[in-house]
Amino acid sequence: MDPLFQATATELAELLRRREVSAVEVFDAVAERVHALDPQLNALPGFDPGPGRAEAAEADRRLRAGDTAPLLGVPFSVKHNLWVAGRRVTQGSARFASFVAPQDAFAVAQLRRAGAVVLGMSNCSEFACKGVTTNPLHGTTRNPWDLARTPGGSSGGAAAAVAAGLGPLALCTDGGGSTRRPAAHCGLVGMKPSAGLVPHPVGFAEPVFGNAVVGQMARRVADVALMLDALAQPGLSDPQGLPLPVWPGAAALDEALPPAPRLAWSPRLGLDVPVDEDVAAACEAAVRRLADAGCRVERADPAWPEGAGEAALMPLQLAGLAALYGDALGQWEADPDIAAQIEAGRRTTGAEVARALFAREALYRALDRFFGSHELLVTPTTPCTAWELGRNGPERIGGQAVGPRGHAVFTPIFNHCYLPACSVPCGLDRRGLPVGLQIVGPRFSDARVLALAALVEQQCPHDFSRPVTPRPLA
Repeated sequence: MDPLFQATATELAELLRRREVSAVEVFDAVAERVHALDPQLNALPGFDPGPGRAEAAEADRRLRAGDTAPLLGVPFSVKHNLWVAGRRVTQGSARFASFVAPQDAFAVAQLRRAGAVVLGMSNCSEFACKGVTTNPLHGTTRNPWDLARTPGGSSGGAAAAVAAGLGPLALCTDGGGSTRRPAAHCGLVGMKPSAGLVPHPVGFAEPVFGNAVVGQMARRVADVALMLDALAQPGLSDPQGLPLPVWPGAAALDEALPPAPRLAWSPRLGLDVPVDEDVAAACEAAVRRLADAGCRVERADPAWPEGAGEAALMPLQLAGLAALYGDALGQWEADPDIAAQIEAGRRTTGAEVARALFAREALYRALDRFFGSHELLVTPTTPCTAWELGRNGPERIGGQAVGPRGHAVFTPIFNHCYLPACSVPCGLDRRGLPVGLQIVGPRFSDARVLALAALVEQQCPHDFSRPVTPRPLA
C-alpha cells in the first residue's frame, strides 16, 4: 500500500469504510508528514495534533458502530479565517491573536457531521485580503513545488498543505480568487461555489458584502464534489442562502455536462491583459483537448460594460476593511499592505462605493447575456505561474510591466457576479510549475462546472493527484 498521506479523500474514505485502515492511522500518517515538511512550508502554523487525533479516535468509534458517514475519518484543514469551536482563529492578524472561536462555522460543522476530522488551521494573508500568504503573526507560507516561490493567496496555507500531502482536503474562502489562484499555483482543484450554495452565517464579518464564499480545495475534482455533498445545503440564516437544495450531488456529475457542450474560450477575458507565453500555451492545449473530446469550442469574450475590471470594484473591499478595522488601526501590528488598504478605505466616498455597486450590477447583466449563448466559459485562472517570495506579484507578465494585482485579473469579476468558478490544473510551464484553467458557469451550474473540470483533469497529460515533496532550498 502507498503511504496514506498520498491518498486522495475518496481513496481514504473507501479504505476507512472497508476497515483496511483506522482513522487514527490515517491521522498519524498525515501528522507525521506535517511534522516533517511544515517547518519548511509554514502551511499549518501552530499545528497541534492532539485535538485532531482525538477526533480521529472518535471517528474510529463511529466506524466500529457501523456509521457510514461519507467522510468518516478523512482529515481536512481549515483556513485561519473560518471558525473552529474552541480553537484559536486569527484571520492571520495580530488583532485576533488570542481569539478563540465560540462555535464552528457552518461549513466546518457540516464536514464534521459527515465524519471528517479537523487536521489544523491553514495560514492566510491578514483578513484574507492579499494575493500572497504572509502576515506579521504567522509569517510566510512557501510553495511546495518551489520553496523560493509563493503559493499565492489568500488561501496559500491551504494550497501548500494539500499539494504537499498535509491532508487531502482544505476548507477555504474565496472573495476574489483566494481559493482558485493558490490552487492554480500549486497544481490543485480549487472551487468557488455559487454565492449561497454553501451557507456561511457564522464567523467573522467579511469586508466585501456578498463576495466571499466558502471554497473547497483538493487534488482531485471528485474530492471537491464529495465536500460539496456535505456543504451544499439550504439555509436562510445566511442572507444569500437558499430555501431549497440545488446541488444534485457528486454522483450526478457524470450527467451534469450535456452532449457537445457549448464552451466559450476567452484567453484574455476580453480585458486586454498580458498573459505569460507558457500559461497561454498550456491553456490553449487543454482547450484543444476539450474540442477533441467533443466540446463545441468558440473563441468568445463577454461584452463588458465600459471600465470593467477589478479597479472599478475595489472600493467595496477598501471601504469594508475601513468600516471593520479603521477605528482600531494602529492598535496592532498590521501588514503594511493591509494597513494601506484600510487607509484607502477611509478616503473612499459613499459615491465611489455606490458606483462600484452599479458596476457590479452591469457586470452581472453582461455575463447573464453571455451565458444565453454559451453553457460554460473557459479562461486561464492566472496569467502567470507562481513567482518568487518577497513580492505581492510579478513585476512583468507576458513581457509587459504590471502592477501588484496583475496576477489576479481573471478571478474577481466572478465573485462580484456570484457565479461558480473552478480552477483545475491543466499542465506545467517550462520550469515545471503548475498552470490552472478556470471554468465558469451561470449561477448554480456548479455541477456542470465541476463536470467539465473532471474532463480537463481526465485529459491532462500530467497527474496532479499525488502530493509533491519539496526539494530543500540550496
